[in-house]
Amino acid sequence: MTSAAAASPLWDPATLAARLDDERLVVLDVRRGERYANGHIPGARHFSVYGINTYDSDPAPLASFTRMWAFQIAGAGIRREDEVVVCGEFTDESAARAFWFLEYLGHERVAMLDGGVRAWEAAGHPLAHEATAPKASAYPCEAVQSVCATWSDVATAIGDPSTVILDTRTDGEWYGEDARGAARAGAVPNAVHLEWVHSLDDKGCMLDADALRERYASVGITRETPVIAYCNTGYRSAHAYLALRLLGHRNVRNYIASWQEWGNRMECPIVVHGRG
Repeated sequence: MTSAAAASPLWDPATLAARLDDERLVVLDVRRGERYANGHIPGARHFSVYGINTYDSDPAPLASFTRMWAFQIAGAGIRREDEVVVCGEFTDESAARAFWFLEYLGHERVAMLDGGVRAWEAAGHPLAHEATAPKASAYPCEAVQSVCATWSDVATAIGDPSTVILDTRTDGEWYGEDARGAARAGAVPNAVHLEWVHSLDDKGCMLDADALRERYASVGITRETPVIAYCNTGYRSAHAYLALRLLGHRNVRNYIASWQEWGNRMECPIVVHGRG
């Protein structure tokens, strides 16, 4: 993880409002295009996180996936020296995925707007409708492998009692009732379950540190616990990565291909818990 990991990556609307005129600050709005067009934080750039997924974490496809993401970042005009603040509708899984990707690509200064555009509006700050296309940059691809897990990492962790495999999906997915399009439903053996939404309050902001710490301690995760988080395609698990980063965890990995790989890869073991 980069040296920036020591700093809290969560900004409130007042902090962002005070920095909007900073030329080295990029606000990255990851909501869908129609939401962005209907009003966005002044100067924010639109960025889609939905177009590129990977369901294969073997070295070659993962490297290709990483390069495609770096190309998207370059297309948004982001430079290595920029400070980036990611915002979603709220502190949501799509924004967390962009946050994780920037850290995975080795970007030094990345933050998240807590509460997203909802919180920005609720604080009385204006929205803009005009936008200027950014000038593409050159963005070197320098992946930080220590924040990314592959299927083989997960397979190894199943037999490692010191590592927690964290399932961030819904109850239906955890209990094997919903395969989300994969060939098999179920869960990774020895995983623990904490749905990602339990890290949020009723306004869509992150819980405070004490409440977050209590949530994760309830499934056996303390500050020093190595964690591999997974969901279906790496969005919700990126949210858990963000939450644990806020608590100062230094050994958290996002299984980016998640259940869309594990559930379709027949050599990967599964367990079906059932509700009974």
